[in-house]
Amino acid sequence: MTADLSPVIAATTQWLTRSFPASGGALASALCEAQARQAVTVAAWLRYPTAMDAALVGLAGPGGSARLDGITGADADPDGAAAWRTWVDEVVTSWAACLLADPDMASRAVTALAGGTHTTGAPAEFRRLLAPDETDQKAAALLRHPDLLAPVAELHRSRLLDRLPPDHTLTA
Repeated sequence: MTADLSPVIAATTQWLTRSFPASGGALASALCEAQARQAVTVAAWLRYPTAMDAALVGLAGPGGSARLDGITGADADPDGAAAWRTWVDEVVTSWAACLLADPDMASRAVTALAGGTHTTGAPAEFRRLLAPDETDQKAAALLRHPDLLAPVAELHRSRLLDRLPPDHTLTA
């Protein structure tokens, strides 16, 4: 049984980059997409930690983007031309929004993946999510803006926090 979450990751990434587009040209779009894809990948791996979980979502489907479209005011798809929207996972989208808006949460989420089913084999690289440079930040200004992401992030933030290791940061 394979743990192929690529349809969910691709559709959810596409939804995020269409809802919070890059500012700039082709390079900015590519950098924005890379950041979204990394956040969505981490979120999907946390949401579906085993091959069985991934297989089940492949059979049942993730639910689609209808509620997210309503929250963000995205154009509905009246003629059904955008079948990819059916592969958008609302929880994964919400979790990815949390990770994009909060670098500490993103770091905790990547740490939570260590030793999991999805991280065996070649090590995963999440530099653009965890340590975006100035060019990354400019390209994804909307995608990483906490206020813009808040309505989506708040949908399932508490469930994400349940999956993450405790934050042991000391406050002064």
